[in-house]
Amino acid sequence: MRAIAFTGNSNSGKTTLIEKLTLYLKINFPNKRVSIIKHDPKDKATLDTPGKDSARFFQTGADIAIRGATQTTLRFHKNLSIDSLIDYFEEYDYLFVEGLKELSLPRICVARDYFDERFLPYIQAIAIDPTLKKELLNSYKLPILDLNNAQQILEWINANIKEL
Repeated sequence: MRAIAFTGNSNSGKTTLIEKLTLYLKINFPNKRVSIIKHDPKDKATLDTPGKDSARFFQTGADIAIRGATQTTLRFHKNLSIDSLIDYFEEYDYLFVEGLKELSLPRICVARDYFDERFLPYIQAIAIDPTLKKELLNSYKLPILDLNNAQQILEWINANIKEL
């Protein structure tokens, strides 16, 4: 399994990117299994609400876990450790994690409009859209990926992320 986490400020496009990657895999590599873990530190995720992250992820065909402060939604009534969730998905080809910056996984920072330098210690690449000038990020010496190009990002993941 290739596991990678996505980090970034609220509304930066993390959910949309994970959704695009998952749909890209489903269309172009239908035999690949994708799993997603979403961090919900305030336990406010609602399932099956149209347009919300968890519903959008599920609609891509991925199996998901939403890890909150007091519960984990695969529909357990207790909080599961992140390690047990990763173990649960070990037979999948890809694991995409939204958030959980304390988790030691390779990470792509999703940035629009501006790049938050607080993420630098945790990331291996930055995915941006045209609202952010690539030249402003050159000094960080990290790969700069096109946030709107799922194929390019997946190619980077496949080339740079080792199998667990």
